[in-house]
Amino acid sequence: MHEMSVALAVVDQVEEAATRAGDVTAVRSVRLQVGELAGVVPDALAFSFELACAGTLLEGAELITETVPGRARCIPCAHEWAVGMPPRLTCPACGGSQTDLLAGRELQIVDVHWEDGHRHGPPHLPTREPISEEC
Repeated sequence: MHEMSVALAVVDQVEEAATRAGDVTAVRSVRLQVGELAGVVPDALAFSFELACAGTLLEGAELITETVPGRARCIPCAHEWAVGMPPRLTCPACGGSQTDLLAGRELQIVDVHWEDGHRHGPPHLPTREPISEEC
C-alpha cells in the first residue's frame, strides 16, 4: 500500500526532527499538504498513519491533511485552470496540449506540534519538507 510507505516516511522524518530538537516528550499533531494529483487516498493515509505511529513518539498524534488542488498553465496562451479529477491537461481556452503543471503533486510536512520537557504548550516545527519515500 502506497499510503503505508508515505505514513512510515512521515513518522521517520518527524522522529528525526524531534531527536534533533531534543527533549521532545510527545508529538500531538502533524499537518501535511497532499496534492490532488499525488495519488494518495486520504482515508487510507489516515489509517496507515495511525498504524505507523503505534509504539513511537507519535502514538496518538492527529494527522491533519490539507488538499492542494491541481492547477495547470497553457504554455502557448498562458491560460491557467484547475485540472480536476480526472485531470484535464488540455487547455480549456485554446485546446493546446503543451502545459505546465503548477500545483497538485505536493506531498510535504507543513508543521508538527509537540510537547517537550521544558514547556507545557504544543510548539510547532515548520518544515515544508517533501516527504521522501523509499519504496
